[in-house]
Amino acid sequence: MKKSRHLHKIPEWIEKKALSKSAQIEKYGYLGLFLFVAIPLPGTGAWTGSLLSVMLGMKPKKSFLFIFLGVLTAGLIMSLLAFGVIKQIIS
Repeated sequence: MKKSRHLHKIPEWIEKKALSKSAQIEKYGYLGLFLFVAIPLPGTGAWTGSLLSVMLGMKPKKSFLFIFLGVLTAGLIMSLLAFGVIKQIIS
């Protein structure tokens, strides 16, 4: 897509956005990658985490493990929020 005359802005924008969040991952390594993926916010997830791990030269198998655990954690957090469990614990 980078070589396309019309579509080159899309991958450039994605890379720029991903690199803006790379400092926290570089600081904490694989734990930072896990936390980045585990936080259920827009722009923090498996796709962006995978892109960052490749761009930062992290080992693919180890990155996959931490991204997988992060996705499971994010899913658990969202499930607990959706079913009101966290609200009952806090109240």
